[in-house]
Amino acid sequence: MTFAIWAIIIGALLTTMALSGSLLKRLPLSTAMLYLVAGVALGPAGWALMAPHPLSHTAVLEKVTEVAVLVSLFSAGLKLGLPLSDKHWRMPVRLAFVSMTLTVALIVVIAMFGLGLSLGAAVLLGGILAPTDPVLASDVQVENAGDRDRVRFSLTAEGGLNDGAAFPFVMLGLGLLGLHDLGIGGWRWLTIDVLWATAGGLLIGGTLGTLIGKLVVYLRSRHKESVGLDEFLALGLIALAYGVAVLGQAYGFLAVFAAGLALQRVKEHEVGGGRAAAAPAGQQGKRTREERATDPEHASAYLMQAVRGFNEQLERIGEVGVVLVVGAMLAFITVSASAAWFVLILFVVVRPVSVWLGLLGAPISRDQRIMISWFGIRGIGSIYYLMYAINHGLSRPLAEQIIAITLTTVTVSIVMHGISVTPLMNLYARRKARRAGR
Repeated sequence: MTFAIWAIIIGALLTTMALSGSLLKRLPLSTAMLYLVAGVALGPAGWALMAPHPLSHTAVLEKVTEVAVLVSLFSAGLKLGLPLSDKHWRMPVRLAFVSMTLTVALIVVIAMFGLGLSLGAAVLLGGILAPTDPVLASDVQVENAGDRDRVRFSLTAEGGLNDGAAFPFVMLGLGLLGLHDLGIGGWRWLTIDVLWATAGGLLIGGTLGTLIGKLVVYLRSRHKESVGLDEFLALGLIALAYGVAVLGQAYGFLAVFAAGLALQRVKEHEVGGGRAAAAPAGQQGKRTREERATDPEHASAYLMQAVRGFNEQLERIGEVGVVLVVGAMLAFITVSASAAWFVLILFVVVRPVSVWLGLLGAPISRDQRIMISWFGIRGIGSIYYLMYAINHGLSRPLAEQIIAITLTTVTVSIVMHGISVTPLMNLYARRKARRAGR
């Protein structure tokens, strides 16, 4: 197919999405659902304009999905404006580590006894499917940096944390399959893959985000320098955090999330000692971009606004590309009856049970617990881990089985959560408003 035809297809899709964006927010549909349908139509099951076989393009798919997840994790970090000492952080931390570990354990049991997988393959499958997705969960994420809603905040932070926290389970699964060195008695896995890689990723990303953010604010507010190219700053910080973390044998996903989170925190430490606040809309309109960017009282707020806006647009572009490919890849899989019931159990049993156990004693309402239990969205992060595992030497029969389960899980998640997100979030908002008005 010629480049001109591709240009027409992509141009028509993007233009349609831009024109129908407001309408989609009111309908029980998500943008990911439409991208998925478009991918099926463009793939072998439709017009056969693209045929991304999951076993023939694993290297490219791994890198594309990795970049999409990195951008989304950085964006998630930028959205979370509550101080780390705030009690709202307790729930997502428990979800990202306790509930996710329980999810992996439950998947292992079901996969071994229900699907006949070996221990290593079951652990690997658990690591692939356990993390929730930060890319496709924009409709349930926080609406602004100061959003204190427990459901939105918990789901946003959980998606940012557990995409990196799932890596130890993926490495453990590969190790049990003989594809990764776990060390004698698992010492290397515990010390390097779990303890250092997790803590190191958070430390590296947090340090770089803080230092670079403070440096930019200082140069702008004190010396009127480093103004503009905020897009380069966002991409540069993502690349630096990821690269330094990987070279240091730490998790790049956690580093990028921590970098975004740290950059968001810079706004609380203005040069003048005061808390940054956005200038009034009328005042902003009368001032030039450079004046707002270098104002000591608003430099960091302006920086956050510019970086966050660019990153969110980049995140949406990544979503388009990856979900289109997922839709096209569906033609290459055969969904067995066992895979179908496994996916059903994952969403209606495993996720609710792991959330309920992980949040025992948490100060949340029944509605909030139900919402968090349901919106365990699986997506691009799982596709990345799948490709990562295949590129580490999975046997073809096992790879085909895990591909079928993973793609089915992601597809079902896109459809079920896409249909339910608008009505459920609207219902939740109305019930929350009624309780607040009592």
